[in-house]
Amino acid sequence: MSFFMSDAIESPGAPAQGSPYSLIIMLVMFGLIFYFMILRPQQKRAKDHKKLMDSIGKGDEVMTTGGLIGRVAKVADTGIITISLNDTTEVMIKRDFVAAVLPKGTMKAL
Repeated sequence: MSFFMSDAIESPGAPAQGSPYSLIIMLVMFGLIFYFMILRPQQKRAKDHKKLMDSIGKGDEVMTTGGLIGRVAKVADTGIITISLNDTTEVMIKRDFVAAVLPKGTMKAL
């Protein structure tokens, strides 16, 4: 074991160091990869979801994040929408919990 220590202690000269610019370039590359792989797609999904939320209107057939499928009966300015699940049942939810706007006639097909 002592022969490994003697080699490490007796090595002549300082250890070789890389250029400080290589560290900066590597950090910039990791930053770009992080942006294009994580941040940019997340921002695009958030933008698309906001556009979907703004496009919801009365009569649209929607599916909530909880799995309920219904027709929008009323849209309030406060961000609450009323969804008619059938002729007698209505549910009030926040507009943010709509997962998708379904094509017309989806409820009849089910």
